[in-house]
Amino acid sequence: MKLLRSLDGFSDQLRNGAVSIGNFDGVHRGHARIMQRLLDSARAVGGPAVVFTFDPHPVRLLRPELAPPPLTWTRRKADLLAELGVDAVVAYPTDRDLLELSPTEFFQRVVVEQLETRAMVEGPNFFFGKDRAGDVDQLGQLCDQADIQLEVIEPLQEGDGFISSSRVRQLIAGGDVAEAGQLLTRPYRIRGMVTHGAGRGKSMGFPTANVAAIDTLLPAHGVYAGRAYTAQGAATAAINLGPNPTFGDQSVKVEVHLIGTDESLYGLPLEVDFLSRMRDILPFDSVDQLRDQLARDVDRASSIVAQAESQR
Repeated sequence: MKLLRSLDGFSDQLRNGAVSIGNFDGVHRGHARIMQRLLDSARAVGGPAVVFTFDPHPVRLLRPELAPPPLTWTRRKADLLAELGVDAVVAYPTDRDLLELSPTEFFQRVVVEQLETRAMVEGPNFFFGKDRAGDVDQLGQLCDQADIQLEVIEPLQEGDGFISSSRVRQLIAGGDVAEAGQLLTRPYRIRGMVTHGAGRGKSMGFPTANVAAIDTLLPAHGVYAGRAYTAQGAATAAINLGPNPTFGDQSVKVEVHLIGTDESLYGLPLEVDFLSRMRDILPFDSVDQLRDQLARDVDRASSIVAQAESQR
């Protein structure tokens, strides 16, 4: 799978195929449904399956105060889409010139001239062009005029509602990472750099990697079971996200204990999957009580991750 940051020199091998345009934040199961139809359309027209997305999301330029924290960074999004089988992801650099294009101008320049699209697959809530003035009805008219096949895929329903990035975001913000993981194609993941902390975890026998510079949505405060990923591989993790009230420390931190390893990670990148929220952040009367609870957290995290891996 190719990740492209521009359409300059766009390969002929990626033209004359099927295209889906959108943000695809989080890459949830509804997106996976669209990708499956995209692959079907690509085979039908004998071309590649291409996803065209935006980096950053247009709302970050137009109304940054309303922009929600993203669920995925661009490389992660591309990797998740690659797992679904697409041939290329274009993460187009969003700028004012792009946002000023009318729906017809955007369609002609990007869809027709640059991508030379033969088929498109979109959801019913697809909007495009300046001020999001274009909708799927207008897209259908433009596709008819350009002899481009268009398929509009209805949202995927789960439980009482449709699967959407906003629904996933609400679950994660509320700490329900397990339910969010059921809607996503992969467990929810953050990334950051490991920085020096106070060293309290190490002194209690549970060294932690303090993760900073996180550029995606953080789950609600709590203690979680998950997996941590370093250059050396994956490790089961117990994650403390929030303050440390036992020590009177109210600053919010992401502290990750990699179970079974004590390798130094300072200054290195770390990615962390959140599988399940185990408990609230609590104050303890003594360090010994906290140490006992951490031991229980580690045991429970190990069981949760082992069970998740057995079900993969």
